[in-house]
Order: sequence, then structure tokens, then C-alpha cells
Amino acid sequence: MTRILSRKHFLGAAALAATTLLLPTWAQAQAGGYPARPIRLVVPFAPGGNTDILARMVGQGLTESLGQPVVVDNVSGANGSIGASRVASSAADGYTLLFGTAGTQAINQSLYKNLGEKNLDDFEYVAMVTSIPNVLVVNDTKGAPKTVAELAASEKARREGLNYGSPGTGSTVHLSGELFKTATKLNLVHVPYKGSSLALTDLMGGQIDFIFENVTPALPFIQGGKLRALAVTSAERIPVLPNVPTMKELGYANFVTATWNGVLAPKGTPAAIVKRLEEATLKVAASPEFKERVTALGGEVKPLAGPAFRDFTRSEYRHWGAIIKDAGVPRQ
Repeated sequence: MTRILSRKHFLGAAALAATTLLLPTWAQAQAGGYPARPIRLVVPFAPGGNTDILARMVGQGLTESLGQPVVVDNVSGANGSIGASRVASSAADGYTLLFGTAGTQAINQSLYKNLGEKNLDDFEYVAMVTSIPNVLVVNDTKGAPKTVAELAASEKARREGLNYGSPGTGSTVHLSGELFKTATKLNLVHVPYKGSSLALTDLMGGQIDFIFENVTPALPFIQGGKLRALAVTSAERIPVLPNVPTMKELGYANFVTATWNGVLAPKGTPAAIVKRLEEATLKVAASPEFKERVTALGGEVKPLAGPAFRDFTRSEYRHWGAIIKDAGVPRQ
């Protein structure tokens, strides 16, 4: 039997159908109009470090590509977790982004008890752009160790242990020191500082014995003859320090550590906006000028699209989690 719709039911059904048909068009229009205002790129560390420097380079490139200002906002604290949490709780509209690091995305989850977010699932992964290894440096004075083997021997000769610095607990600098301690069974004492500059100043002043510092802040002092580079933690030697061996070359087979950076958005950001940001970010990473500047800082351009970036982060989470567990680093 044929059912005859009332005018009320007919109009309701027609409205529902029209709405359904318009949904994709509306979503596309929203993405098509993006961005319509400035974008905030949160750097979860203080100004001046390698993360801040790289973020400003990426922000400049995104500004040119997207046609709207990308403003860097430094929100530091708790190894980057404060800034990361703030982005995770922001509106998922593409106007607040995170310049994430190994610390915020792969280390803090194993180190801090009360994170506001778990980081692995509370973000949309836009794209990864760079990787910067660490370099083992000592004070370049007469009698200072010239090799990693001499550094290890100096600890045994002194019988009082060696002190190593870092810009803070949970940084890749700190955990590289802990990995070295686990691998060598040496008596090493961690001395955390509030930033790389203070730690490097004390290293040059003789207050601490060595640092596995990120290449970027250490490089000017190496090139200026104030610090001596004994090894890098990359898988292969790096162009700015071609004569410095890798830890792998020296017999530390699994000693590959680096900090890395990528762009992330709050969970739930529309897929079309994430895709637009991904394309723009990878375009910046592919720029010859960007590659040249990153290489000069001692880093490597390592572009990964969103899905590959997400998978890489999970791999790094397992990697750093194992280092933390094996070294017995207490949860904060």
C-alpha cells in the first residue's frame, strides 16, 4: 500500500535530505576558507634553544605558504608537557598548533605520573620535519679526554665518578647520559640545569665533566675551540662534524639518540585542515633554503607525512621508555 506523506512529514524529510547533502559541501567550504586569521604555533620550551630556532624557521615558511601569519608562542615547563597540554585542550580548528619534540611526544609519558594528556592519542599528526642528534662534549683544556675510551678511563682512575649535565630531567640530553651510564656501568651523576646555556657554561668552567648536548647549542663552542667533541649519537657522521665518530662506530651498537620536531594539532581537527597543514609543512621541509639552514645547525631534515609521523612517534615512545626503565630513572 502506497503511503502518502503529510505536508509536515514531507517538508521534514526534504530538510533532512538537504542537510545531509550539504554537510560535505559545508566541511569543504570550512577547509577551503582556512586559514582566515593568524595561526599560533606553540613551542613548549623557552626562546633561544634549537626547538625555538627551528619552529621560527618553520613558522616563517608556513606564513608564506598559507598566507596568514604563524606566530610562535613559547610556553615552557615540565620538559615541554605544559605547552603540549595547552595545545591538546585547545579548540580543534587548526589555529593552535604544537611544535612537538621527542620529549613532549615520546618521553614524558614514561617519565611523568600526572600528565594532562597522554600525547600519543590526543593529537592529530601533521608532519615531522627535523632530527637533531646529540654530541658528547668535554671541556677542551690540556689533559681533557680526547676519546670516549679516555673519558671512561678517567672515571675509573678518579674513583669518585663523573658529573654530567643536561638542560633538564627527561631531555634527550639527560637520557643519553643515562644510556651511557647503563652501557658502561660507570659511576655517573646527573646534574640538571634550567637550560643548555647554563650547563654548557659550567662545563667550560670545569664544574661538570661532560654533556651529551644537542648539536645545535654545542656547535659554536666546538667550532670556537672551547669544547671538544668526542662522539655524536646519530646513526652516521654528520656534515658539520665530519671527523667526529658516532657512538655506534665506537662499539655502542644501540646508541642512537636524537631530538626531533614536528607539527601537531589538537585531536579532532578536521581532516581537510590537517591535510592542508601537512602539505604546507612538507613544502617548507623540502625547501633547499630550509635544508641548508638545518644542516648548518647540525641537524637533518627528516620529513614524514602525518601517518608515518604517528608511527615514528610510537616507535620512539618504546625506545625512550626502554632507556628510562633500564636506567631506573624515577618517575617525576
